Amino acid sequence: MRSKNIIIAVIAVGIIVSAGAGAFFATSSAQKPQTDEEFAKAVFQKMQSPTIAAAPVLGNANAPVTVVEFGDYLCTFCHRFHQDTKDKLMADYVQTGKAKFVFKDFPINDHLDGGSSLGAQASYCAADQGKFWEFHDFMYNNWGGEKAGWITKENMADFAQKVGISNINQFKSCLDSGKYASVVKDNFNLAKTVGLNATPSFVIIPANGRPEPIVGAQPYQVFQEVLNKYTTTTTSG
Repeated sequence: MRSKNIIIAVIAVGIIVSAGAGAFFATSSAQKPQTDEEFAKAVFQKMQSPTIAAAPVLGNANAPVTVVEFGDYLCTFCHRFHQDTKDKLMADYVQTGKAKFVFKDFPINDHLDGGSSLGAQASYCAADQGKFWEFHDFMYNNWGGEKAGWITKENMADFAQKVGISNINQFKSCLDSGKYASVVKDNFNLAKTVGLNATPSFVIIPANGRPEPIVGAQPYQVFQEVLNKYTTTTTSG
């Protein structure tokens, strides 16, 4: 387990690797990267990859920069980012091929009513039927607050129907079985591995350059300032 600032030591990002790093990788030491640089590369590769194949990255796979959001479906400021900023980022950067976008679960609000992880698992059950992003967006567009207890199995099945899930019984069985519980936990561990402790948190990862963190539902201009350093043309505000 490595509780050192590998980002400063290796690529000078400014994100701290926590003592939970060992939980992110396989327990066998032979399977762990042998150097700090290899470890850092593995972490950032994991961040840029889809959580499951059926929950794809948005945008051009060859885009020069990746935007990774670590979010929680119960989070007030995650909802605010989705409502105020995400669509403009999609239009100006993702849809134009300048950036790709990845969502990773960071269910830190589970202590409120346990709904954060359940909502995340439901999104992957929806992904099994090709509706990950539709379900993801529907969750935030129909956000019920941090403590309202609105993320229940019954409501998730209702949401699934509303986004066009064809086999609701399959969706319910997936959720009941906890099929994706370990997947969601893995994303949580990934966030803790790089020292994140708030939602939403973003990591901007350029193909050539240093990854940069953005913490919170910052104004669009904050994202624009960072992204424009790594894209070939300037996007108007």
